[in-house]
Amino acid sequence: MKRTIRTTALVLGTLMATIGLPVATAQADEPAPRVDLRVLVVSDGGPSTDAIAAELEDAGTPYTEVDLNDSGRAEIDAGFLADTVDGRPRAKYQAVVLPNDNPFPTGSAEMAALVAYEQAYSIPQVDAYTYARPQVGLNAAVGAGYAGSVDGVSAEVTQAGKAGPFGYLEGTVPFEDNSPTVGESYAYLSTPVTGADFTPYVQATIPGSTAKGSLVGEYRHDGRQELVVTFVYNRYQQQYRLLARGIVEWMTGGVHLGADRNYFAVHVDDVFAADDRWDTVLNCTPGDVDCQPGTGTPDPIRMVPADVDHAIGWQNSHDFTFDLAYNASGSADHREDNGGQDLLADKLIADSGQFRWINHTYTHAFLGCVQDTSVVPWTCETNPDGSTRWVSRNDIVDEIATNEAWGVAAGLPLSQGELVTGEHSGLKVTPQQPVDNPNLAPALADTGIQWLGSDNSRDPVQRQVGPATTISRYPMNIFYNAGRATEQVDEYNWLYTSRAQGGSGICEDNPATTTCLAAPLDVATGYTDYIVPLETRIALGHVLSNDPKPHFIHQANLSEDRIAYPVLDGVLDGYDDLFTADTPVVNLRMKDIGTEMQRRSAWRAAVEAGQVTAYRIGDSVTVQAPEDVAITATMPAGTEHDGTGFGTSYAGRVSGWAEAGSLPYTLDLPTSTNAPVTTDGPHRTPAVNGAPAGTAPRTKVPSGVMAPVPHSAKR
Repeated sequence: MKRTIRTTALVLGTLMATIGLPVATAQADEPAPRVDLRVLVVSDGGPSTDAIAAELEDAGTPYTEVDLNDSGRAEIDAGFLADTVDGRPRAKYQAVVLPNDNPFPTGSAEMAALVAYEQAYSIPQVDAYTYARPQVGLNAAVGAGYAGSVDGVSAEVTQAGKAGPFGYLEGTVPFEDNSPTVGESYAYLSTPVTGADFTPYVQATIPGSTAKGSLVGEYRHDGRQELVVTFVYNRYQQQYRLLARGIVEWMTGGVHLGADRNYFAVHVDDVFAADDRWDTVLNCTPGDVDCQPGTGTPDPIRMVPADVDHAIGWQNSHDFTFDLAYNASGSADHREDNGGQDLLADKLIADSGQFRWINHTYTHAFLGCVQDTSVVPWTCETNPDGSTRWVSRNDIVDEIATNEAWGVAAGLPLSQGELVTGEHSGLKVTPQQPVDNPNLAPALADTGIQWLGSDNSRDPVQRQVGPATTISRYPMNIFYNAGRATEQVDEYNWLYTSRAQGGSGICEDNPATTTCLAAPLDVATGYTDYIVPLETRIALGHVLSNDPKPHFIHQANLSEDRIAYPVLDGVLDGYDDLFTADTPVVNLRMKDIGTEMQRRSAWRAAVEAGQVTAYRIGDSVTVQAPEDVAITATMPAGTEHDGTGFGTSYAGRVSGWAEAGSLPYTLDLPTSTNAPVTTDGPHRTPAVNGAPAGTAPRTKVPSGVMAPVPHSAKR
């Protein structure tokens, strides 16, 4: 080690001079350098660098990407990396992400420039995916190590990882194994080279051995810091989603623009109403538009008071709150048919404070075009001149206002600017209605609606509809017309199997859908064995992706067999097993989700337009953004703005939004925030050996869970 340190010292002066930073003997008279809060991502088109770039993008953390496959790309040299601003040395990037430890040809001037830059400004480097070998502080993954599949492996966060960048994790990092026939994760497991300053953060047992091999670790050498990742991943895989936050925290020292939290909200539609039941013989839903009129007899599914008690008990045990989207006519109709009695409504109104409530219109009427339901699938009725016949503005207003008035009179704790229309109607729905009902926007203005639910499977981008901003909701594949597990599986088989297997053929006609079945599920076991794990994985993937969009189910799913709960348990209980208590699921109501999404959109637009600047000098961070754009940042605990604590605590850091106005926004960091990030607070309950620098590791692109295409959830 002494020899290594001496060698580094001999060359460091030359390297610093190369990029224009004074050597150590002259630094005492020089101003502290400015380090811009921006990450340099050097990509070779592989999934791992793409995953890190996606994490930065989603969080709102500025980055510059250099694509090595682009012949017209910028050259990485001293001027690209650093310069001087107002007489002060400036590092243009606070961290560097490379596809591996050295993606350039041997003797590359670009790699030399990066090395000099990292040494001069103490800039950390992430090796997004490289193989184990001495050049990265690890023994070669041959002999005593391992190179191969790690599908289904349970890795662990080391004590150093918990005390450092991965302290928000409880300790286990499970690797996905979603298919027995598809390789999903390839890794190199090995131990540190004797004498190397290498600290494993995430490790797994080397097959055939009791030794632990590093998957993620920090290598300090030659005045540089590298985060060495030795497994390949894509942006959707759970193992990466669990580690993404820590990778960013490590590279930025916990000081960066943007924020990352784990969100989960569940809207329960059609409360007070009854949902028509799937008919397992007819393969349609009598009373709804997928059955020919007069086919079968409607068999409604409706919650009972005991289901309300169960929902409240479940919420309390999970520290979670449902959002109930209600249709008041469901109660009015029930009372009319039952001598004025509605025990369900009485129970829900008595316990209304246990939930959040959303206006779902009075009768759940379709508010787009006037539907012709005499045919399947339905079509839009037309006027004599051939134009579309639309539901009127007055009818839409009546649906919204009558339901709201009923809710106010019943004492429901409403946020009166929130609305989810029945079936998200009024908004465009293809192929029948490719545009919004032109009467919808004026009706929303008439009724003071600010936030409007939309279906993420068909309308995923937040947009304006008159005065209202849409909030895309994820449809869970727990069907509105199923109260029993057997019904759910029967309908699932109908939708997702081929005609030859007794299904509808819808799935085989739409090959992009990833949830198609090779064979029908067993009606008795298919829900528990297949649908629940799949829906849990999909929903948890959203939670782990810094995605605040809510999910939606229906009141039928909380009744009878209560089929929603196994999936919801899988998400929240699974989450609790993975994260510490200071990293809770964030459970927002609809308007707060909308505000979060709106702020993110404005922030990202400003970042992409080059309207945001941010830099750190010593223990001070300065951010400048457009006057009407709130800024977002993640900082160490104890960070202040004008003597007041910044943000709120999450995952051992503080983060949040701030209205800066036209003035620079200054944050004062805790003294000497230079060490690797640590968490605050207690934990809760093949040719790889000796390959030359510049040789990329074997890139085995994982399949993972590639954002399955959901069917457009009915109702």
